[in-house]
Amino acid sequence: MSDLLPACPKCESEYTYQDGAMFVCPECAYEWDEQASTPTSDSLEIVDAVGNRLQDGDTVTVIKDLKIKGSSQVVKIGTKVKNIRLLDHGDHNIDCKVDGVGPMKLKSEFVKKV
Repeated sequence: MSDLLPACPKCESEYTYQDGAMFVCPECAYEWDEQASTPTSDSLEIVDAVGNRLQDGDTVTVIKDLKIKGSSQVVKIGTKVKNIRLLDHGDHNIDCKVDGVGPMKLKSEFVKKV
């Protein structure tokens, strides 16, 4: 039956299912209408906490203390993060390396562009 349904236009997953008039991808949680156009990487627009558009390679600062899940460490307010990489899937849409902590993913709502 899955060969009758279209693959996900965002992640190319073949495990899509139909929910009413919408198609849903269980892997990336993308929903689309059958007539909807395919998303492009150009349409990816991620903004920081104050509405500035972010791009790969930008430098941002953390605007609130962030507890690191599974650890006793905290990323302190004002921490500068250089050379970010934007992700188009999931709720954590910034991939970066934080000094003193290591590689991690952040939500754009907790950073401000420098």
